Amino acid sequence: MANPKYAVSDKPVPVAELVATLNDGTKVKRRIPRMRACSEKDDKGKLCAGHLKRWYFFGDEVKEKFGAEAEVYRCEHCKTLYLPNPDEKPRSGTLSF
Repeated sequence: MANPKYAVSDKPVPVAELVATLNDGTKVKRRIPRMRACSEKDDKGKLCAGHLKRWYFFGDEVKEKFGAEAEVYRCEHCKTLYLPNPDEKPRSGTLSF
């Protein structure tokens, strides 16, 4: 019997697409809209769920591939890099709520 507390959706769950893999093995993914936590899974299938933080100190390889002024986020646990979603407004300015 289905739990009436939760609505059933026929929409597919969005997945952060893999954009590139750096020479050191670091994965670069594209964020899904409003994404705040890492969606990377380890060898056992466990979700990382580390907080994505804006990262300013990326190396030369990231600068070459995505630009020196790229908006890059990095997982605090597994160090996977995330690029912003093209459907969202850039968050590079001053925060306003």
